Amino acid sequence: MQEAYIRAENLYKDFGHVQALRGASVFAYEGEVLAIVGDNGAGKSTLIKIISGVLTPDRGEIHIGNEVFSSLSTRKAIEAGVSTVYQDLALGNTMDVTSNLFLGNELSRFGFLRKKEMKAEAEKLLESLDIRIPDVTQPVGNLSGGQRQGVAVARLVNQGGKVFIFDEPTAAMGINETNAVLTLIRRLADEGYVVIVISHNMPQVFNISDRICVMRHGQVIKELRTEDTSMDEVVSMITGAAGI
Repeated sequence: MQEAYIRAENLYKDFGHVQALRGASVFAYEGEVLAIVGDNGAGKSTLIKIISGVLTPDRGEIHIGNEVFSSLSTRKAIEAGVSTVYQDLALGNTMDVTSNLFLGNELSRFGFLRKKEMKAEAEKLLESLDIRIPDVTQPVGNLSGGQRQGVAVARLVNQGGKVFIFDEPTAAMGINETNAVLTLIRRLADEGYVVIVISHNMPQVFNISDRICVMRHGQVIKELRTEDTSMDEVVSMITGAAGI
């Protein structure tokens, strides 16, 4: 049986008197999309911020591949291959697509940028991910929301990421852009990456996920295969109507 690539085990996190996580454990595998769902305050964002190194857990362990961590910094998480795609994307809007893809990892020789080589590599990378951007020399600020999301993902792939975490990836996007982003997320999993998605959109969750992790009151209520459950069942777990 395949071993989980990400194992966040028995995580606790308090903010003063608020217990954000109470012994939460989650497992994510290569080649799958894991959706983490739950109502506001369920602990989803806290869990993800611990895995991505933004927050330090009070207790618990994080296993990434063969490495074990009691806590992570954002740098350690990135070095371990964990990349988080936030809603603001953190792209340079006035920089072109190629410059964004190679930001911090520019190719150079004798102190000069190898611009032609970077442009060719950028086009090749985007094509391999089926991200359709006809001109990689245009500023990222001119792109659609879906294309910008694609650039953010391609940059993380270029940096050597193995795990991709998406926080509400299609918020405020139109139908076409949403479909493009969901297709990209599914493609990443199909190519062997570990993909974790936080989403309130149940139709999207059931469209792209392989497994669903349901959280409530800082705990993981249940992890189950998407094909073995229904939207009504998951919603009842989120609200507590299922009695779990």
